[in-house]
Amino acid sequence: MSGESLSTLILLGSFLVMIFLRFPIAYSVGISTALCLLSMGKSLTILPMQMVKGVWSFSLMAVPFFITMGVLMGTGGISEKLIALANALVGWMRGGLAMVNIVASYFFGGISGSASADTASLGSILIPMMVDEGYDADFSTAVTITSSCEGLLVPPSHNMVIYATTAGSVSVGALFMAGYLPGALLAVALMVGSYIISVKRNYPKGKPFSIKNFVKQIGKSIWALLAVLIVVVGVVGGVFTATESAAIAVIYSLIVSVYIYRGLDWKGVWKCLEQCIDTLAIVLILISLSGAFGYCLTTLHVPAKAATFITSISSNPVVVILLLNVILLLLGMIMDMAPIILIATPILLPVAMSVGLHPVQFGIMMVLNCGIGLLTPPVGAVLFIGSAVAKRPMEKIVKATLPFYLCMIVALLLISFIPNISLWLPKLTGSL
Repeated sequence: MSGESLSTLILLGSFLVMIFLRFPIAYSVGISTALCLLSMGKSLTILPMQMVKGVWSFSLMAVPFFITMGVLMGTGGISEKLIALANALVGWMRGGLAMVNIVASYFFGGISGSASADTASLGSILIPMMVDEGYDADFSTAVTITSSCEGLLVPPSHNMVIYATTAGSVSVGALFMAGYLPGALLAVALMVGSYIISVKRNYPKGKPFSIKNFVKQIGKSIWALLAVLIVVVGVVGGVFTATESAAIAVIYSLIVSVYIYRGLDWKGVWKCLEQCIDTLAIVLILISLSGAFGYCLTTLHVPAKAATFITSISSNPVVVILLLNVILLLLGMIMDMAPIILIATPILLPVAMSVGLHPVQFGIMMVLNCGIGLLTPPVGAVLFIGSAVAKRPMEKIVKATLPFYLCMIVALLLISFIPNISLWLPKLTGSL
């Protein structure tokens, strides 16, 4: 075995072993990188140097701002208003509250950008509401956790920023615009599944549709929805960068949450900032360590070797795309979202591009795959949050989620094989 092959085995082998032993992901990345550097005979001073280089990016400054914006808006009294807006739009259908849950997640995801925040905020309101209306508790939880993944696709998503930074030459504005139609497709797929189950179980309808009520609810929710417009229109229109738009959105969110919706006082704002710091500490440590991990991957030519290996299995683009999805789904079962994006992008993006996938389309594929991973044991963070919010056993929620997994896989396959689902809006707006 050559020295390069041995170092690759040490890097990837030690990382996977620590993952399966349930080491914290930051320790797994850092220790495996250090062992790899030692095996290559390199100085460990490279590790901190690459860590600093990993976060030395202006565009990454958007990540803490978007997280702060999401926390402020998520705790600032907008959940009820978005639920009321969704209810006015789709509550009249069979299984109306399930549809409301899905549509509200689409709206809320455009503000929080976090599946976990979506599940915790909307789930704590909608799950008890659905149970009181006669919906099964496990079904209600399954709808909540699966629809929360829409927020990962709908801008502004900080995971999109992380992907754009890791990929190198991908426009954040293009990724933002690319997420709208896939997010809507996922919502429609989940609504179809919910409708079929609701008809079968005879779940109730809501009040008939009223245009007057719908307009009224838009008026109440407009301040929250404007936060998304500030970011997306500003970035795509070239008015300001993603980082600048995120900073403006934080100030706007603060004003809306404290002075307009009045869901927060200044004491609550400080608690939100504490929560943001806790989240950011984890995210930025992972990004910095993944920069060092990526250095080792590049030095050992792992991306080129992975591309050669995958294409040696089959040169058929359909087979390669399916393999990429399977790899990402399997990674999602054992790793959290940000580490997958940081570690897998340098390896799999060249393979995806070799079979004709656009980097923006692959980014949407990766985010949705990771989102599905958040719902799967043993490391499904959103699955655990949903179980805790609903106070239901996780195994029963997984069973209730099975039909929705199928809906999500259908959406994923359509996104994987129909490029224009992801690329039409960026082309239309000139951001691609």
